[in-house]
Formats: sequence, structure tokens, C-alpha cells
Amino acid sequence: MRKPAALLKSVSLFGAAAVLGCGCSLFSAPSVSHSDASAPLPDVSIVINGLDMPYPEGMDENDNPYLDYIESHTGLDVDVLLPPLDVYEDKLNAIMASGVLPDLINVSNGVWVDNYVRQGALLPLDDLLESYGRNLLENIPEALWDQVRYEGEIYAIPSEYEVKGMELMYVRKDWLDRLGLAPPTTLDEYAEVIRAFAEDDPDGNGIDDTYGLILTEELGRSSPFFGAFGTQPDQWLERDGQLVYGGIVPETKEALAFLARLYAEGWLEPMFPLNQTANLAEQVEAGKIGLYSAAWYDTRGIIRNSKAHNPAAEWIALEYPVGPHGDSGVYATKPVRSYNVIPAGSDHPEAAVQFLDFTAGEGYETLKLGFENEVWRMENGRMKTDFKEHNKHQYRGIYQALTDYYNPELNEQRFDSLGEFHLTENLRIIERNIVPDAFVGLATPSMSRYMRELKELQTSVFDRIVLGLEPLDAFDEFVADWHAAGGAETTREVNEWYRAQKRGTGR
Repeated sequence: MRKPAALLKSVSLFGAAAVLGCGCSLFSAPSVSHSDASAPLPDVSIVINGLDMPYPEGMDENDNPYLDYIESHTGLDVDVLLPPLDVYEDKLNAIMASGVLPDLINVSNGVWVDNYVRQGALLPLDDLLESYGRNLLENIPEALWDQVRYEGEIYAIPSEYEVKGMELMYVRKDWLDRLGLAPPTTLDEYAEVIRAFAEDDPDGNGIDDTYGLILTEELGRSSPFFGAFGTQPDQWLERDGQLVYGGIVPETKEALAFLARLYAEGWLEPMFPLNQTANLAEQVEAGKIGLYSAAWYDTRGIIRNSKAHNPAAEWIALEYPVGPHGDSGVYATKPVRSYNVIPAGSDHPEAAVQFLDFTAGEGYETLKLGFENEVWRMENGRMKTDFKEHNKHQYRGIYQALTDYYNPELNEQRFDSLGEFHLTENLRIIERNIVPDAFVGLATPSMSRYMRELKELQTSVFDRIVLGLEPLDAFDEFVADWHAAGGAETTREVNEWYRAQKRGTGR
């Protein structure tokens, strides 16, 4: 049976009340008696993140070979809805408020999950997992299940990040060589390279058209520079037996001063508060940037494209900048990449768990690697991947990412099969230099109330300081405002969790 994709796409989620009023449903499915073994299997409606993945011509999230593969092996008929990424959580909130509920929702924000658990709007999943989730329970680490237990019951099926960190420094070696510079290691040496790339015509074209460093919105791709001062602004750090939020420690003020200097001198690409990854890619590929904090996979994306535009471009990985007190490092990914929850009132919760169990079990390798002998093949004991087919089939990731788990052996085999892009080497560099997040507990009640506004406050103040629109001492006022706006309460709850962990009493 073909799924009602047209209905899913044509109805505004914010108009859900009107849909209810007319007796229609965004996620309509025939009522099935679970006791009737001969009855057709139900439709399963899922709301997931599209990951900005393109589809080959003639395909979409509801009509493609990988969804056909899932359906043929599970007997399920899966209806997929992909809310726009830029308003994803707003759309999820509209769905939850509408009363027209899907069978499964995937969300990356633990605070969102916490909020709806406390409202009683999500189902506990222990019994469903015992009956239908054997592969989920076997393959997802126990530490992740601890992240989704509320008062002893599981309320979400977690997906683990396949990597432990994201960023490392890359530089145009050909620019270093042209200017007679060595690869930088200390923060001061980094500052000199950044200056030279902005001022000394590293591309030799006689035009002032390069910058020393590029960042993205919310100070994205700046983690190694905060690490040089011994902090990460969006993580919790252990200081003197207590946990403190990295965004408010004095070392963060020092890092902001360093970035503000780069901007004031004209060395930092000035549009960073508006830059998304696409803007960064455009600048790097056009040869305007010679040093930046790359994602581990940029060597087969942005950096590869840079070389295609300019065959003389030679990129190498760098050691992380070492700051004035000997610190260096980069942020760690959260243990849980995303959460799969089942709204209370779901028509087919057991089918939702069956769907996820297949993606974590029998279907894991195919969804992770692509179809054998089409995307990849084994040759003399080594995996070989067809790069063109791999890229064309990447949309499968919207299903595979729902129940990922850390599998370094398979990852290494897969990454190495893609070509000489140093992906495994990049990840090893990152893992050796991670600054761990000291808080790995469930979102606390005050996080649900305050963290979104606290993050917006932080972004606004940090951007203004780097842009020179506020003096550096505005940071001290920000710290006071952060505490008053819910940060103090959040800090108290985080430390209650931390003390319980040290006592071995859990949550």
C-alpha cells in the first residue's frame, strides 16, 4: 500500500486544529486489532530529521529503495514526515499540541524530551522494548539507556554519536610555504599565521581578498580556540569539586578577547554571525580562507572541493593551538545524538519499536554502508566504496541515524573505503584531544525552563563582544545576568546530580 505522502506534505502542522475539526488526520491509519494475527500490519507514522539530505531524481523520503528495504523486511508501511530543519522543534511542538499524534518522533534536544516526559505526554517504553526491541537493548550501550530513564523507566530510545568529537584544525600548507611560515602550534603562532593569511597576500594574486580565519553563526568552528584557554562554552567543567558552566568561567572571557582582537585587526572573516556551513564552504572552496576548524569529514567535502577548484591547494591537519597556560582541546559530542520518543496516544507504539529495532539490528549494516555490490563491495578482504554511488545514496542516513551506536571497527573500515581522505586519522586526532563534558545526566527541570533563553543570551553577548559592539567587560555583566535568568538554579541541579553520581546513588 502506498503511503499518504501527499496528505502529509500538504497539511500545515500549525493548522492541525483545523485538520482535527474536519475529522481528518495528519497520520491517518486503519484501526487494527492486535489480537487478530491475520489483520494487515498497521501504517507507522514517524516524524524525523531530514538531515538536509538530497534525494536522487524521482525519489523522496517516502519513496526510495532504502525505505522499501525496511518495509519489505519488517512488513510495516512507514509514513515519513520531515519538518523543515530551521523550525523543527516548533513543528514538533505544534504536533504535540494538535492531538493528532504520530507513532514516533525523533528529536535531538534532551530538554524537549524532559519537558514532555514531565507533562506525561510520552509513553514509558520498558515493556515495549522487552517485547519488540531485542536488538535495541543489545546494541545500544547501557550508559545511553541511563540517559533516558526517568524515575527508573525508559522514555526514549537513544541514538549514539558515531564519533566522539567533531572539529580539528586544517591549514593550507601551500600558503604557509609561500610565506615562509611553519605549521603553528602555540596560540601566538596561530595568531601570526592568521595575520599573515589576511595581510600578506598568501595566494599571490596581488589582491587583498583573503582572511586568516572563518567562523560560523553562534561562534561555530571556534572550539579549538576556547580549548586553548582551557574551556568549552557549551559544556560543564569540573572546578574544585563542583561543576560550572563553561560559558561563564573567566577563561571564556580570555578566549573572547582573543577572537575580538582577530576581528578588530581585520583578520577574521567579518560575516561570521550570519555564516552557515554553506557560507564557510563557499569561502574555503573559493580560496579566500587558508586556516579553519574543520569538521572531521571536511577532507572529503569542503577541502576536497577546494582542491578541485585549485589543484595547488595543499591542506594538512594541525595540532590544536596551545594556550598561555598549556591548555588545548576541542569539545566532545554529546553521548546521545538524538532521542526517539512515542507520544502517549500513539496508535501503534509496538510497530514503532519494531521499526527502530530493525534499523539497529538486521538492517543496521545495509543502512550504514548502503547496498552491497551497489555502493560497496569486498575486494581481497578490503571494503571498496563507489564514491559516486555513496554520495547518491546518502539519504539513507535519515533512517540509519535514528538508532546509531559507536562501532569503531566498522567505521574505520567504511571510512577507509571512501578513499585517501584521512577520516580515521582525523578522528583519532580529535579523540586524543577531547575536553569531556562533565555533565552527562538527564536534562534537569530548570534546563527545560531556562536553557533556550540562556543560550540566546550567550550568543548575543558573545557575538557583540567579538564584533566590538560591547566592551570585553560586558562578559562580567553577562555572567551575572546568566545566573539571575535561571543559570544559578540550573547549576544547583547539575551539582545535585554530580554529588549523587559521586555517591553512587545515580539520579
